[in-house]
Amino acid sequence: MLMGLMEANGYHCTHDSDDPQGEIVVVNTCGFINDAKEESINTILEFAQAKTEGRIEQLYVMGCLSERYLADLEAEIPEVDGWYGKFNYRQLLDDLNTHRQARPIERGWERVLTTPRHYAYIKISEGCDRHCAYCAIPLITGRHKSRPMDEILDEVRYLVKGGTKEFQVLAQELTYYGVDIDGRQQIAELVSRMADIEGVEWIRLHYAYPAHFPWELLDVIREKKNVCKYLDIALQHISDPILERMRRHVGKAETYELVERIRREVPGIHLRTTLMVGFPGETDEDFRELIEFTKWARFERMGAFAYSEEDGTWSGDHYQDDVPDDVKQARLDKLMRVQQRISAEIEAAKIGQTLRTIIDRREGDYYVGRTEFCSPEVDPEVLIPASEALQTGQFYDVLITDAEEFDLYGTTRLEDHEQ
Repeated sequence: MLMGLMEANGYHCTHDSDDPQGEIVVVNTCGFINDAKEESINTILEFAQAKTEGRIEQLYVMGCLSERYLADLEAEIPEVDGWYGKFNYRQLLDDLNTHRQARPIERGWERVLTTPRHYAYIKISEGCDRHCAYCAIPLITGRHKSRPMDEILDEVRYLVKGGTKEFQVLAQELTYYGVDIDGRQQIAELVSRMADIEGVEWIRLHYAYPAHFPWELLDVIREKKNVCKYLDIALQHISDPILERMRRHVGKAETYELVERIRREVPGIHLRTTLMVGFPGETDEDFRELIEFTKWARFERMGAFAYSEEDGTWSGDHYQDDVPDDVKQARLDKLMRVQQRISAEIEAAKIGQTLRTIIDRREGDYYVGRTEFCSPEVDPEVLIPASEALQTGQFYDVLITDAEEFDLYGTTRLEDHEQ
């Protein structure tokens, strides 16, 4: 959105330039977990050095990291010309245009896509009211605030006109959408109305919450052909003592029932989840329960990470980080080995199936695509020989011919295999 504002005011913007030589660099930061914070700081320092060497003239920083640690960052990195948080980034344009008032864009959600044109991310709300013990998001983003439904739908129509076919619907807490507006969970209505927009080919849902799940959403996923049979729902753990300490407002029995019901009501759905190991107080028995749950649930997609203490969170203030780092790492490695075997079996079962696939790019000797069960960047991809002359952003029926743990191989030449 900031790039859209800048373009409307006469600036030329390049996203993630390999070798920035322009007058102005803007770094957008993340402040969620330690790895992301470290990456953000290293990027700022890299460009601070470039400014010192005269390769760029101005350096600005915005986003979650500066929202949370503004005073410390200002003191430690004086090379930065201006700091902005998560919500006041538009002020950057006014500060650059000190000689004239910035010209607003016609619609506040117009933006420059930094993804390939055929897919886009749509954020439907900001903030979170859940206050899980380990999570810093409410400290950064504040309370949950839903965007007006008509505004979201207008943005989707605008992007469709520009050639976007696939939409990743995002929120820190997807299933809470609308509650702050009129007390109702409106996510099912929103997704249904989005699916009715002509030109929308795929809708994929990210970051549902397990407590108070809106069951009517499953009807939409099952009945709307352009809503992918895919749901990203972070479960974090399964042990009742750990879930209680995490302040997740859901228990082991409810979680098993949730997964069972989702699979029953939406046959063929692919579930993505995130699990955490090493939370304060996690015992060997708690971890054993997590392993058994993972084997039972057979998540098609799963990410995991080791607990890291975050300043200002409930767990940071009230719990001792008492699981040694080597134990955390060992548990993480074991959990991912289990998931690796599950993923390999699930992907191998697709051999011989013909799956609708969108092509994202060409990479070496292959076109790289995704099925409805795969979100960009994080999920398995489909590799198709470049000799088949496909077009980026187009859909093809792809026969899956081989599989690895996290990738598939296929061909669009179905008639060759039928013969």
